[in-house]
Amino acid sequence: MHPDSPISATLVAWGNAWLAGHVGLDEAVDRLERAAGPQVVSSEVTDTPLRRFLADLRVEGLSALRLALPAAGDPLGLTGPPPFNMAAVDAGQAATAVLPGRSLGLVPSLDRRGSSYSGVRWTSMEAGTAAPDLPGLTDAEHALTMAMRSATDALLSVEGPAKAQPSISTTDDGLAPGYPARAHRVAALTARLASVLRVADERGLTSGQIAVRDEALRDLDRAVRRARVAAHHAIIEARHSPDSLRTPPGGSRPRPDNAHPRGA
Repeated sequence: MHPDSPISATLVAWGNAWLAGHVGLDEAVDRLERAAGPQVVSSEVTDTPLRRFLADLRVEGLSALRLALPAAGDPLGLTGPPPFNMAAVDAGQAATAVLPGRSLGLVPSLDRRGSSYSGVRWTSMEAGTAAPDLPGLTDAEHALTMAMRSATDALLSVEGPAKAQPSISTTDDGLAPGYPARAHRVAALTARLASVLRVADERGLTSGQIAVRDEALRDLDRAVRRARVAAHHAIIEARHSPDSLRTPPGGSRPRPDNAHPRGA
C-alpha cells in the first residue's frame, strides 16, 4: 500500500462511484487490486473476496462508504465503538460501510502469504451508526489553504543549511469517475502535500527549529487529512443535490444498474 495513497481512500472513492452508478463493481474492485493486490474481508466466521463482500452488502442496502483518516488524538471520521476506533487509529485509516440500521468498519492490513502473494486483508468490525462530524469540501479546502500559508511562513522562518528539495511526483488524485471537479482538485493537492509531509526531515536543524517545523507540519497534516476525507465524501453530497443527475465535469452519467450484472 502506497504511504501517500491510503487503500481505504481508494475503496471509498471507487465504492461510492459504483454505488452512484458511475462504474461497475468489477471495475471498482479491479482498481483496488491494481493499487494493492488481491483483497479479502476477514470476519469472525470466514474470509470473503472483497468483490463478493461488496455485492452482498449491496443486497443488504449498502448506501455509502465513508473514509476515516485518524491519528493519535484526532479520531477523524470515527464514531466508535472503541475496538474499531483503536484498530483504525493503529492503521491510520479505515472505511465505514453504511447500511440500514447499522454500520460496518473495515480496517486494512498487509496480507502476505509466502514469497509471492501480497494483498490487503480488511478486518470487518461493528462501527457506530452516527455520522461523523466532518467539514464540507468548501470549508476543508479553505482550511487547507490557510494551513499551507501558515506552514510556509513557519518553515521559511526556520534557518537551516540549504539542501536539495525532494522530488515530488504528480500523484494520481485517487478519485473515481463521477466526482465533482472541485473534489478532484482538492484530492490532487492533498496527494502532493502528503508526499511532502512524508519526506520532510530535520537534518541540520536545532531543537528549537525542529519544534517550529514539527508544529507547522502537524497542523498541515491535520488539514490535509480533513481535506482528503472531504474530497472523498463529495460524491455522497452530490448524490443528494438537485444537480446530481447532471453529467459532472470530467465524469460520466450514472449507468443503469442492469449495465453491471455483477454486484449491481
